[in-house]
Amino acid sequence: MSAESNGPVLVVDAGSSSLRLTVFGDGGEILTEHRSDSPPGDDSSGPLRRLLDEAPAVAAVGHRIVHGGPELLSHTVVDDDVRALLGRAADLAPLHVPPALTVLDAARELLPGVPHVACFDTVFHAGLPAAAREYAVPAVWREEYGLRRYGFHGLSYAWALGRTAELLDRRPEQLHLVIVHLGGGCSACAVRDGSSVDTTMGLTPLEGLVMSHRSGSVDPGALTWLQTRHGLSAEDIEDALNHEAGLLALSGTSDDTRDLVRGRAAGDERAALALDVFAHHCRRGVAAMAASLDRLDALVFTGEIGEDQPEVREEVCAGLPVLGLAGGLRALVAERPDRPEVVSGAGARVPVVVVATGEAQQVDREVRALLGRR
Repeated sequence: MSAESNGPVLVVDAGSSSLRLTVFGDGGEILTEHRSDSPPGDDSSGPLRRLLDEAPAVAAVGHRIVHGGPELLSHTVVDDDVRALLGRAADLAPLHVPPALTVLDAARELLPGVPHVACFDTVFHAGLPAAAREYAVPAVWREEYGLRRYGFHGLSYAWALGRTAELLDRRPEQLHLVIVHLGGGCSACAVRDGSSVDTTMGLTPLEGLVMSHRSGSVDPGALTWLQTRHGLSAEDIEDALNHEAGLLALSGTSDDTRDLVRGRAAGDERAALALDVFAHHCRRGVAAMAASLDRLDALVFTGEIGEDQPEVREEVCAGLPVLGLAGGLRALVAERPDRPEVVSGAGARVPVVVVATGEAQQVDREVRALLGRR
């Protein structure tokens, strides 16, 4: 393996509303970390400089990039050509890619002598079969404009797949799973023999399940109706669907399921509606993903809501007896938050597994694997 793959790796995860910087040792342990719940600003060098002052010298930097676009189908070392391709993919995930590129540019300037690796959420779904990948739209849209389904949360799914395989003492290639990532963004994925064969997100991270403040799937006829009958512009609609929809719109108060669970208990009917719609769409997504499998070896929850909101897990599973799932899930063992757990009963037909989110850890693994092959 190369020297870069054995030294400390800085993992950069810049999202639409947060920045997480983590330095991993070659054994996967966290050496130092910085978290911010505000989006990266134009000057992202400040947090990077502060972290690098505290951390050992890093041998490589891994950048989580949500969308690789049509041309970047594998994790790759960033050079000027790759950076140009990333710029062209930015409008496919406008909430996520631009802030990630801001931090990427700052990191390349601060650390010009080490390799920077772009790790894409879309890579996990790069092999989607045509039936799951293609939209039924005119050929010119598909062939000239590149309109197709990409899927997202791939780094989270890769981590959850590996951890679930370890827990069940199976190889990833032996498993048929539905994995559900529930957080600020939400999606579900069908994994057959270790590979993604279907997922609920599409061209952008807006399709699919109801999310915190994103709508998920909406009848496209409703969107053209809003434009032609009510005069809303494409920009108005895009902004509303990305920022003012989802749980926030349904509840009128919060996009946080913890607040909504408390509100429902206190008699807030809109909070109850928001949770009901959220769970319904999640059940529908799980059932749709199961249709791409021969069997269901486990249902896996990950993401902040998937990990921390037992009420959501319970409502999803209790409403899917058709898939052999059931309610009565147990709570997680609090003293082992990073350990994957089976939360279904001993006699359950389909195990229900909770895996702590590991996108940063997966980036660290991908960077070391890629550089070790060079």
